Amino acid sequence: MTINIQYVHMATSESLNAYVTKKLQKLAKKYEWVISAEVHFEIEHKDKEKGKICKIELSAPGPRIFAISNEDNYEDAVKNAIKDLEKQLKRRKGIFKSH
Repeated sequence: MTINIQYVHMATSESLNAYVTKKLQKLAKKYEWVISAEVHFEIEHKDKEKGKICKIELSAPGPRIFAISNEDNYEDAVKNAIKDLEKQLKRRKGIFKSH
């Protein structure tokens, strides 16, 4: 799986790159038909409590698979976005099996 990571209005982070890459590669092993991932990290200054946003879009057969999470740290945002993606992938896998 190809992974493209972008940082919007913030500095890049090698540790965050490694963390999200590890999580997505684990997901790719489970769902081999996922082609690529676009990851966007943003910081929202308006939200005082949270504001750490992670958006992940997966390229796979069928409609797009997208998740967004807004948490108080990026690791939690990645975890929640991956959890949401996994739910969508399980549903998609079920549809593939039924056809």
